[in-house]
Amino acid sequence: MLSDFFRALFGNRILVSAGIAWFSAQFVKLLLNGFLNHEWRLERLVGSGGMPSSHAATVCALVVATGIDYGVGSFPFTISFLLAVVVLHDARGVRFETGKQAEAIINLYDFLDKTINDPDLPELDKLKVLVGHTPLQVVVGGAMGVLIGLWYH
Repeated sequence: MLSDFFRALFGNRILVSAGIAWFSAQFVKLLLNGFLNHEWRLERLVGSGGMPSSHAATVCALVVATGIDYGVGSFPFTISFLLAVVVLHDARGVRFETGKQAEAIINLYDFLDKTINDPDLPELDKLKVLVGHTPLQVVVGGAMGVLIGLWYH
């Protein structure tokens, strides 16, 4: 019974395409971070932000695989396409701006901490700055997703 579930789950070419695209983008992030910044942080295998966008890779592979399986005039394709539009917009827009705001808050806090040296200034837990993507990161992630969706199918 459970084996049937896993056989069906891993036999779902659409889901597997999206999963391979996500993992591939995350692995490229780990490699790029290691080679360019000389930091081998395993967090990059699951962390958000950075090059390439795993969000874009995942949803673009989903769209391509759904289009191949069901056709571009189908209801499943419509759903996956609209989901991709929302995710891509969010990855580039809202989440990118959130990262810029976090960076500004950290800089302001550091300035206040150095300037007023107030022992009552509350501790600021490190805000995550790398949460969104530049247009190039989204395009590269999207291209990865399209290619993986085509290749796996």
